[in-house]
Amino acid sequence: MELTLTPDMTLVLGLVGFTVAMLILEWVRADVVALLVLVVIGITGLMPIEDLFQGFAGNAVISLIAVMIMGAGLDRTGVLGKAASFILRLAGGVESRVSLLLNTMAGSLSSIIQSQALAALFLPVVSRVSARTGLPLKRLLLPMACCILCGTNMTLISNSPLILLNDLIASANRNLPTGAQTIEPFTLFAITPIGIPLLLAGLAYFAFATRRLLPEETEEKPRVTPGRTESYFAQTYGLEGEVIELTVTAESPLVGMSVAEAETQPGAPPILAIKNGNEARLAPPADQMIWVGTVLGVLGPRAQVSEYAQSQHCRVGGRLRALADMFNSSRAGISEAVVPPSSRFVKQEVSALRLRKRYGISVLAVNRGDQVFRREEARKTTLRAGDTLVLHSFWRDLQLAAEDRDLVPVTDIPSEEQRPGKIWHAVFFFALAMALGLFTNLRLSVAMMTGAVGMLLTGVLNMEEAYSAINWRTIFIMACLIPLGASMDSTGAAAWIAQELVRHVGNLPQWTLQAGIGLLALLFSQVISNVGAAVMMVPMAINIALACGGNPAAYALIVAISVSNTFLIPGASPTILIVAGPGGYKPRDFLRVGLPLTLLMLVTTLIMVNLLFRPHA
Repeated sequence: MELTLTPDMTLVLGLVGFTVAMLILEWVRADVVALLVLVVIGITGLMPIEDLFQGFAGNAVISLIAVMIMGAGLDRTGVLGKAASFILRLAGGVESRVSLLLNTMAGSLSSIIQSQALAALFLPVVSRVSARTGLPLKRLLLPMACCILCGTNMTLISNSPLILLNDLIASANRNLPTGAQTIEPFTLFAITPIGIPLLLAGLAYFAFATRRLLPEETEEKPRVTPGRTESYFAQTYGLEGEVIELTVTAESPLVGMSVAEAETQPGAPPILAIKNGNEARLAPPADQMIWVGTVLGVLGPRAQVSEYAQSQHCRVGGRLRALADMFNSSRAGISEAVVPPSSRFVKQEVSALRLRKRYGISVLAVNRGDQVFRREEARKTTLRAGDTLVLHSFWRDLQLAAEDRDLVPVTDIPSEEQRPGKIWHAVFFFALAMALGLFTNLRLSVAMMTGAVGMLLTGVLNMEEAYSAINWRTIFIMACLIPLGASMDSTGAAAWIAQELVRHVGNLPQWTLQAGIGLLALLFSQVISNVGAAVMMVPMAINIALACGGNPAAYALIVAISVSNTFLIPGASPTILIVAGPGGYKPRDFLRVGLPLTLLMLVTTLIMVNLLFRPHA
């Protein structure tokens, strides 16, 4: 029976167009757009009110929450902290071997840990490997991030579109035409035969092509380690000199000024620490007052600092005395940290963050691609995802700030494993969750939450740490967009699109239609989130398969995998964006690496899906 376009279909398609436009233009936050779409669906009656908010308790959303908690548990116990030593021990410093082992480890772990979290956890690991071996950081970071994305297709655990896939299939099953065969949901490791070849293809691609794709450059960005901070930060950000103590005298015009006012004086060096009486503080807040006898710890070349001190009637110390303990390199120093896409700092001015007061962290510079903002310019900079902040702080304070997941430290800073005694608890409950998902009939959400609760009960994580491990923005976007996909099915909008497409291209071979669906999914995923692309494309792909005699499960899987192949544009993938700044990559690097890899992933996906799935009779 031929479908005609109804008002409800038109409304759903309009909502889809609006959602895509808003996600591309970013005039409104993505999670706010998703909530707005959810409310409009409820007001217009496109979905019964009792079903409207089921996405928040859906199998996909609960599974993703549990996976995020378990990933944080594995990190807390130091599972990933041992990775650098393991890689170095096996590789022996040979670049090709180091790169292959690093990519293999990251790609394999991405089958069980979310890609964005894994990239953030591996940043300091890769920095450590690069520093110890002298290998270019640029040739390690991007291949690792791409292999992480390739490896997420091995299970239904860490990839958001794949976790969501079964919920979209369940929605499609409720609206199948009479006589159509129900689509079977995917089990936990059902896609492993497809995911392993995808990861192997990615590993082979970088093993043979990394040197040609990412040639060594004479101005390549140096590596970042505490032992090399002076030369690194001087070369990269112009932060030259040493930490010098200045004592404020009674004649100094600085008396009665705040730290912020003092730093705006002509020729003033950045103030990293202050001591008033017996009270000393690193990264003093902007409103901290300066009095007679105050000791300032400033950074700069000694000649320039001496000239400034003379003009401000301050005594210059020969060496660190009052503040020596605060500038011990084992306790404090200069570091870099990336602003991830999920950070609350995005679209905020640096000065408005009040990092000195909140965390005891001084911002010395902001690095954005080829631009570096220093001093006052840095304070007025509005942050974007992927920006790199140059910070001075106690290592402990930086680690505490990183726990809020607004910053991802890049520098290999001294740190201790927080709960190494709980490592076997974490491994046991993670393995238990996998076993329940694989060998029982429990839903994935119940199996994964069993592992998460086990880690909480045994002290691997506490509840506050579990809450902070969850990327609530991703959760809200997924939960709110699920009804949009269901509405495309229930109103017949997806079936109508499929009907019109088949009418024009229905005579093409199955593999051509599948390639077209995969390319369209790839295009969507470059401009909107992969979850949003999956929600919009899976119902349409299933209906196209039904209309042309293809296997709906195969078409749905092609979409779910394709929307994860976001290698071309850093902004399309949080995983790629996290490494973009520290690696010093340029747009042409992503195109040069990503375009062949994208085509390789698509061809491999089509071959493996068609080997494993056959069209319905």
